[in-house]
Order: sequence, then C-alpha cells, then structure tokens
Amino acid sequence: MNMKIWTEQMIAAPVKKAMPLLSFPSVQLLKKEVREIIFDSTLQAQGMKLIADLTNACASLSYMDLSVEAEAFGSQIRYGNNEVPTVVGHIVETMEQAEALAVPQLGAGRTGICIDTIQKAVELISDRPVFGNAIGPFSLAGRLLDVSEAMVYCFEEPDMVHTVLSKAAEFSVRYIKALKAAGADGVILAEPLAGVLSAKLNAEFSVPYVRRIVEQVQSDEFMVIYHNCGNEVPRLIGDIATCGAMGYHFGNAVDMAQILKHIPENVLAFGNIDPTGQFNNGTPGSIRNATLDLLEACRAYPNFVISSGCDIPPLASWRNIHAFFHAVSEFYTEMRLTA
Repeated sequence: MNMKIWTEQMIAAPVKKAMPLLSFPSVQLLKKEVREIIFDSTLQAQGMKLIADLTNACASLSYMDLSVEAEAFGSQIRYGNNEVPTVVGHIVETMEQAEALAVPQLGAGRTGICIDTIQKAVELISDRPVFGNAIGPFSLAGRLLDVSEAMVYCFEEPDMVHTVLSKAAEFSVRYIKALKAAGADGVILAEPLAGVLSAKLNAEFSVPYVRRIVEQVQSDEFMVIYHNCGNEVPRLIGDIATCGAMGYHFGNAVDMAQILKHIPENVLAFGNIDPTGQFNNGTPGSIRNATLDLLEACRAYPNFVISSGCDIPPLASWRNIHAFFHAVSEFYTEMRLTA
C-alpha cells in the first residue's frame, strides 16, 4: 500500500475513521490471557483480525509491548497474566558496559514472534493498513540504563547515553526493516520517555536518533508514526515535528487542539482520548461525550485523526470501545447533515 497516498486520502476525506491504539483488548475476544498471546504469533494475528472485523478502524495495529526490544538486548522482563510485560532493573550503568553492549540479532527474545505476527496478520487483513510497533531510541535506552536514572545520566554520563542510543537506533532500524519486509505498511515508534525531558535534552538525546531511524526506514510505501504521551510534549513539539515522520500521535496529557497548530498540514496527527480514564474506567456515556468534545475541538484540522491517547489496556470495556466508535460515526454523520 502506498502510505503517502493513504495519508493524502485520509487528510482529504470529509468523513474520517478513528485509529485507537487498540490491540490488547483482543484477549477478551480470544478468551485468552495476555501472557498466552505474547508468545504466540498466531493468536496475535487472530486477535488483530477479530478487532478489524469488529471495528471500522482505519488501520490494524499490532501489540504495543515496549519491553520487546529491551528483552532482545538481555533485559529481565516481568510477565503478568493480564498485564502488558514490563522491564525489571537495568543492564547498563557504566561506560564499559555500554561499549560492551551487543546489538541483538533479529529474532532475539520475542522480536521474531512480533515479525511473524505481522506476516500472519497481513494475510488475514487486506482492507486497511497493518502497522507494527517499535520502541523509540531514548525510551529503549532508558530501559537499558534504568528509566529513573536515564535523565541523570544525560547530565553526568552523556557519552555513555549516546553510546547506548547509537546501538538502540541501530537495532531499531534493523527491526523495523524486518517488520516492513514481513508486510507491515508502517510502524508506530513509541518514544514516551522523551516526554519527560527538557527541550534541550530532547533535542540532543531523542530527536536526532528518531530522525536517523525515520530517514532509514520510511518511504512512500511505509510510514512512521511517532508516538509520545509525555507531559512535556507542548514544550518539545517544535523539535518533535522536525523528525520527518508521516504521522504523530500524542497522549491525553496534552491539549490536542493546541498541538495541532504545530503539525504540518500534510502530516497526520492522532490522539488523544484517555485510555485509562475513559476506555478502561469510563462509561459509554462519558467516552461518547469526551469523543464528541475532542472532535469538535479539532474540527478545523483536516489532518486530525481521533485515537486513544496511548495503548488501550487489555481488560478495557468493549462497551466503552464500541461507544467510542459510535461517537465518531455520530459526529461525522451530524457534520455531513449540517454542512
């Protein structure tokens, strides 16, 4: 699929389909636990197909698991029955360890499973783009260095951080190219840890490495969507918007209408209904109101596509998920009637 044309068509379309970060709630449809599906590419592809059949989302998304690449590098992972896996501890705290850190082979950890998932999913889903997921360079480096210490290291051990970042970016390029070769039409590059950096640190330790990845993997046939759900995005948006991605996705910590002022009109911008407060803990009525309010606030921006602010939790209510899609349809139906 030519994603440049797809992007242009999305922007030009008077009626738009939503693209929530919706994958893990498929465990409810599959009647499986998260722990079961993360090791099974067939189940993951089947889950993506079930969601595609059940919703009119404009794209099918694979599972946003930000522990996958860190595991490939050798990090310890905590698995819960119905929780998305998380990284435990860190594996780099000295320059010597950073220099010795080996860039993994493709297939290490669960990267092979994720690549296989895409290959199987594109055989099942042909009516919309299929996107893979990858963690951003600073967010990966933070998991290798320790998330709580990563910012401190930016001040005290910048060369060590850059060494780890270079290896993280190198692996990201290889991994994303493998997802592309497996049939993915694009990738969501999740860089949430950069959302806690100052503008100066983000410009040094995240943006150049994101840009390096985008330049090496993005093409007319394959798009990168940069995701950041951090609180500091409004202060970082000027630099973030220079990364060159075809799309940008933001979390519910920011005012989406204000963020849209900084996104080029030929670039898609996605966001940002609260995944926890609304999809997981809200009601059909509350999520309807939040969805309609956001669509109205962003009405002036043709490049806006409504989404969740981040990955929707595995056990989020499907009543709420359906209410979200119904509200999107309601808004555009009403807009057509009043045009």
